[in-house]
Amino acid sequence: MIKKEILDKTSAWPFVEAKKMLRERKSFIDKKGKITLQTGYGPSGLPHIGTFGEVARTSMMVNALKQLTDLPTEIITFSDDMDGLRKVPDNVPNQELLKENLHKPLTQVPDPFEKFASFGEHNNEMLKDFLNSFNFKYSFKSSTSLYKGGFFNPTLKIILENYDGIMNVILPTLGKERQQTYCPFLPICPNTGHVLEIPVTEIDKKNSKIIFDNKGKKLESSILDGNCKLQWKVDWAMRWYALDIDFEMYGKDLIESAILSTKIINLIGKKHPSGFAYELFLDEKGEKISKSKGNGITIDQWLKYASPESLSLYMYQNPKRAKKLYKEIVPKAVDEYLDNIEKSKKQNYLIKILIILSVLLQVLIRMQKYITLYLS
Repeated sequence: MIKKEILDKTSAWPFVEAKKMLRERKSFIDKKGKITLQTGYGPSGLPHIGTFGEVARTSMMVNALKQLTDLPTEIITFSDDMDGLRKVPDNVPNQELLKENLHKPLTQVPDPFEKFASFGEHNNEMLKDFLNSFNFKYSFKSSTSLYKGGFFNPTLKIILENYDGIMNVILPTLGKERQQTYCPFLPICPNTGHVLEIPVTEIDKKNSKIIFDNKGKKLESSILDGNCKLQWKVDWAMRWYALDIDFEMYGKDLIESAILSTKIINLIGKKHPSGFAYELFLDEKGEKISKSKGNGITIDQWLKYASPESLSLYMYQNPKRAKKLYKEIVPKAVDEYLDNIEKSKKQNYLIKILIILSVLLQVLIRMQKYITLYLS
């Protein structure tokens, strides 16, 4: 354990954010007897280094919390695999197959790699293998499983009961044309399997059903058991509510979404989780890295030239500053990692904090090898 006087003085962001969360969520955490953190993944493309960064940084939070409280912690890694496939990623095979299945939930789109039952399942398994290879501790949750299995049903009923209030939150943020057709619920078309964005004609709260206008034809759908899914901002709030989330970090491009989701969860009766907005990961052109584009550097490319410890340190440093991720960055990151080891000989408390933050990769074992190599 790190000494209390050091913890009180440190400005390391995981400790700052952990203390903030413990203050903001104290009564809820005390009632639950545990702390739940969440990371999100959109499996419309293959996992990339940004996916790693979010789980790595959340794991750093967990390691900070272990120094501040004895309460158990859990990281939920949530896959939005019921989202409709909006476009075909550039970096996957069988492009025509995917084009034929646009707008279907990702777990209903055939796997272009022909390894799993669906494209969503393929990318979920890639994500789990990816995280397991770094020995992350997490609980995987599938949107499809929780919708279709009925886990979300009680919260979906609460969303429907608060339909008008939620519309009052969302509608002012939309253009006039979109306001005419917006509905928080997206039915799954029984004929095409597509996730539909269509207007509502009637709401039956008693029976948890909505009647939609599907191009002039009446479409009656239950909101339960995966017959509908929620629009993104409402879905995020619903997930926070149903899973009792205490903390979630997100990219700065989602700040406005987080504000609206916060209003929605407060409206339906729970306090929002503590949040942390990080800057985006960029490629060499300064563009946001994307799962569908496959731009930026991959985890495998980084580890080909440098240690996982250097990647861990890179993710730890300055999360509120945009980071460029391409090959030329790696040598600089390694130099900074080695420089930190040198500094740690003179500043004992820094190496303690660095070691604790690096536990996310089980670096305590492997780090001994590097310390012996570079400090002997």
